[in-house]
Amino acid sequence: MINEPLNPFGPIYPVPIVHYSMEFADAVRHLFQHVRPEAVAVELPHSIQAVVQKGVQRLPELSVALYQNMRGETIYLPIEPTDPLAEAIRSGLEANVPVYFVDLDLDTYPSHRDHVPDTYAAHRLGINAYYSICAQVLLPAQAKGPADIRREAGMAYRLQKLAAKHDKILFVCGLAHLEGVRAAFFRPQAEPLERTKRTGVSLFNLHPEDLAEVITEYPFLASVYEYRRQTLPPEPELSKFTVRKKLGVLTLMSGGKETCSEEDALDASIRWAVHHVKPGAVDRQLATLRLFDEAARHYHQDTGEEVYRWQKRAFFRFSRNYALLENRLLPDFYQLLTAARGCVDDNFCYAFWRLGSFYPWQKAQSSVATIRMSGEMLWLGTRKIHIRRRLPRIKRRPVYIPNKRRIRERRPGEWLEGFEDPYICSYPPEDLAVENYGSFLKSKGSFVLSADDAASVPFEATILDGIDMRETARHLNEGRIYVKEFKRVKGGVGSIVVIFDEDTTGDKYPHLMTWLGEHDQESDMAFYATSPAEHIVGPGISRCIYGGFVMTFPPLRLADVWGDPEYDWARTKAERLLLAGLEYSVEKHVVYVARSAPRSFIKQVATRWGKRIVYIPIGQLSPIKLKQIRTLHVLSGKDKRKIAGDYIW
Repeated sequence: MINEPLNPFGPIYPVPIVHYSMEFADAVRHLFQHVRPEAVAVELPHSIQAVVQKGVQRLPELSVALYQNMRGETIYLPIEPTDPLAEAIRSGLEANVPVYFVDLDLDTYPSHRDHVPDTYAAHRLGINAYYSICAQVLLPAQAKGPADIRREAGMAYRLQKLAAKHDKILFVCGLAHLEGVRAAFFRPQAEPLERTKRTGVSLFNLHPEDLAEVITEYPFLASVYEYRRQTLPPEPELSKFTVRKKLGVLTLMSGGKETCSEEDALDASIRWAVHHVKPGAVDRQLATLRLFDEAARHYHQDTGEEVYRWQKRAFFRFSRNYALLENRLLPDFYQLLTAARGCVDDNFCYAFWRLGSFYPWQKAQSSVATIRMSGEMLWLGTRKIHIRRRLPRIKRRPVYIPNKRRIRERRPGEWLEGFEDPYICSYPPEDLAVENYGSFLKSKGSFVLSADDAASVPFEATILDGIDMRETARHLNEGRIYVKEFKRVKGGVGSIVVIFDEDTTGDKYPHLMTWLGEHDQESDMAFYATSPAEHIVGPGISRCIYGGFVMTFPPLRLADVWGDPEYDWARTKAERLLLAGLEYSVEKHVVYVARSAPRSFIKQVATRWGKRIVYIPIGQLSPIKLKQIRTLHVLSGKDKRKIAGDYIW
């Protein structure tokens, strides 16, 4: 992008802008450094200058100035780093250049929206080319009212006064008014009639939970812009930051205080993105790419699931097409969230929203009073998206984001106090889901066995188990129909072994456990999973991700699988679980679900023991259902079962 100032008129260097646009704020900052003006004039009324400048001086903390007009209507003026007017004022104050507010204060100015092209075009073309297109095509079609003419004449009058004192003035105004001000500047102007003083103008701090609704550029993009306009922070080492809450010896020794909070991890992701966006003006498209990459990393930390390349490709294709449907070059934050939910899942959508709506400088407590606001108050035309993160979905009421508040610690270390009970147990709804899925796998295993031993016979009196199309086509010359007959399998299905990840390195799933069923309707289980200390979600509640597990029925028979020396010759954890499943199965058949079949030597061992392995490729099963049963919560004591539902998502 090349931004050069438009042709000046007199000592005035005009900068036409689209309000609350990051691309134009970036252009104003670069033009200020290029022109080096003696004064700055902005399209804001002088009656609110003191309050607005105070809000600009608070940046990067976001503020909102508000007052009431003659009709009793509340006027809101958000003060953001990505607003070109705020950037012009800020640049002037930082360079000790006088700043003048030259607009008129009118109570009766009509509310309307200017229909302009997507401002990303200004990043690619430059604001001169962008303004030239708008001036030729769009602006002539927009009719100006009496209030517009009064404002343009008033701004021209004040610029004439400033031109007598300064030789180089940077004038920042909306692109719809520039030509009117330019024409009026060369005509004699009388001092305009207007309100010269306004009382009741107040400045408030915006609550951090309302930023995603209230500010015009979504917070992640505003954060990247803010970091880029300052001295670049050091690039963080992302391996040291996680959105998970961890439990460890050092954590307990320090009184339960985390070395890395969720806010630190989100801020680290923004600082990393700042270093991986091209130098110069901030590219909104690249910032979106970095937001996706970091949201995918947080999603993996939260759920243990990967975002695949085909999902990433679908995300950007879908969001692009969605933007084109609404006459935009790039999608807005709502469209990005919709694409995240549709192309991956709701958990990824939440990770995307959590990072995209984070602004590191905003706090609920500030030097000025904090106000809660919504998009409807600012006439922003906001849209809501529902993110349903509960798996399994026990409560059918949807979760409204951002209105739904996550339960957080009331004080540092509160959740760690719940781990005083040395006995651990599982979460019953998850046990029920796993047992039901085990029953499903047994049925599927029986069907696979029957299909393997099926016989094809000519149709006579009944179609038996269905028409065999292959055999019918093969014997087409006979003119007969062949049907299948599934034979009854001798011996049922006993143990179930499910391997999500073989973990050949042995580092990803260090937690090894053998659990016994609590009643006669529950199986014994042995599994390997991520460490419970890696992800604390509540008082005495931690989340793990299965790498693999074995289930065997009836209960109360399974010894410690991981300490049994009889299985030490197994090469991997998956082989150890399969050997245990073969040995403890009371039925002849054992279902083995994994990405690849077991090696032939394991099959020979099974034959010697009088067992048979029924292999089901994991790709044949529903990935959504597998994702549901792969999450495991470890509770420190049975008393945690009463409160676990409030913390488990």
